[in-house]
Amino acid sequence: MADPTKVNPQILDAVQASQLATLSPAVIRSSGAGKAYQSVAQSTAIAVQDATDNLRNVGVISSTAFGVALSQILATGDTSPYTEVLTHAERLMKDAVATFKKIGESAAEILREFPSG
Repeated sequence: MADPTKVNPQILDAVQASQLATLSPAVIRSSGAGKAYQSVAQSTAIAVQDATDNLRNVGVISSTAFGVALSQILATGDTSPYTEVLTHAERLMKDAVATFKKIGESAAEILREFPSG
């Protein structure tokens, strides 16, 4: 009868091969680099999402300011006090678009330059 305390050498070889395949320094480094890349990718995606929300919010504010200024021009017939509001609302939207573009480009560059493994 076989000794019940002895482990079959094939099982030991399989366990050792499994450990080597999953716990070797090269595998751990590669896996860690992949996880770091995924984390950076997620962070840049969140930054772009936040920039999109900001752009949307600025668009609402600018549109509202435009609408109020135009309604006042139509109601009073006087353009002088409201022209500046229109100019500021337009500038606000242009600046928000430029910021959105800069964040998107920066996020893409960060992700492109980050080592993936």
